[in-house]
Amino acid sequence: MVLLSIKKLENQVMNISSIRKEYTLKSLDIKDASPSPITQFREWFGEALRSEVLEVNAMSLSTLGLDGFPNGRIVLLKELDHGFVFFTNYQSEKGRELEALGKGALTFYWAELERQIRIKGVIEKISAEESDAYFFSRPYGSQIGAWTSPQSQPIQSREDLDKRQSEIEGRFSPDTMKRPDHWGGYRLTPIKIEFWQGRESRLHDRVLYQKMEDNSWEISRLAP
Repeated sequence: MVLLSIKKLENQVMNISSIRKEYTLKSLDIKDASPSPITQFREWFGEALRSEVLEVNAMSLSTLGLDGFPNGRIVLLKELDHGFVFFTNYQSEKGRELEALGKGALTFYWAELERQIRIKGVIEKISAEESDAYFFSRPYGSQIGAWTSPQSQPIQSREDLDKRQSEIEGRFSPDTMKRPDHWGGYRLTPIKIEFWQGRESRLHDRVLYQKMEDNSWEISRLAP
C-alpha cells in the first residue's frame, strides 16, 4: 500500500503538464494605476509587506553574459528611490557583465498575491558614500563576508574559504572595519516597468509603463 502511494506521488510529480492554478485574488486596471510606476511599485510592495510575502525584496537580476547568453540570479532590493538599488561584489560575474554593458532587468514574483513586476533599465554604480552607508549598516559577519569571498571565482575547498574568513576576522575588528573597494551598490534606473496581476483563464492583467524622451511615463495595457 505504501509502495503504491509513493508510485502515485511520483507520477503526480513527473506529470508537469497537468499542473494548474487559477488566479482569482485581484485585478489591475489602468484607471486604478498610479501615474508614476515608482509610486505604483511602492503601493504593491507595501501590500506585499503587509501580506507577509516570503523574501519580499528578492528579485531576479538578468544581465547579458560576456559569452552573449542571458544570465540570471536572485539578489535583494535594498533601497528604492528613483531606481532600484542592490549590492554585490564588483568583480563577480554580474559585476563584470554590468561593467561591460550597464543594462539589465529585474523581476519580482509574489505568489501569495499572484503578482509579478518586470523592470528594464540602465544599471550604474551608486556613489561611494551611498555604498559606505549601507555597508556599515550591515552586521559584522556580513562585512567580513564581503572581504572573504572572491565571488564567482573557483576555490579549492570550503576549508580554504573558512581559513580566509579567519584571516579577515584577524585583520578587522568592528571598530577598524572598512568597505572593500571591490564591493558596493548598483542602481537600476527604469525605462520600462510592467505590472502583472494573475486573472482567471490565463486572461491576466498587464499594465506597462514606458519612459518617454521628456521623462514622462506612457501607460498602456498589454494583452495577456
